[in-house]
Amino acid sequence: MSSASVMAESKVSTTIKSLRRLEDDLDSLNGRVGGMKRQLAAKAQSQIESLTEKTREMAAQEADVIISKSKAEAGAESERITAAGEARLSEVKSAVDAHFESAVDDVVSTILRP
Repeated sequence: MSSASVMAESKVSTTIKSLRRLEDDLDSLNGRVGGMKRQLAAKAQSQIESLTEKTREMAAQEADVIISKSKAEAGAESERITAAGEARLSEVKSAVDAHFESAVDDVVSTILRP
């Protein structure tokens, strides 16, 4: 073999070795990128779960506020209705008391009529 042929073979061999190292580096990078993708996906899922839980907590708190407000409004309405009913009952009692003797007289005269 001639020295030119040996040199050419040496250059080809060096190029092949360089390409193999490059291929190994690419494989290594692909593996690291895959690991990073998995880590990112896991972090994203964790954040999604955290945000979902926070959203549920906020919704529950808001529901509690709405329920408490509704109970207070219902209690106030109940008190208003009770007060109005008691006032009306008092009016009816007063009317009955005011006309009691007249009603008794009418009943007695109806019974005693021949």
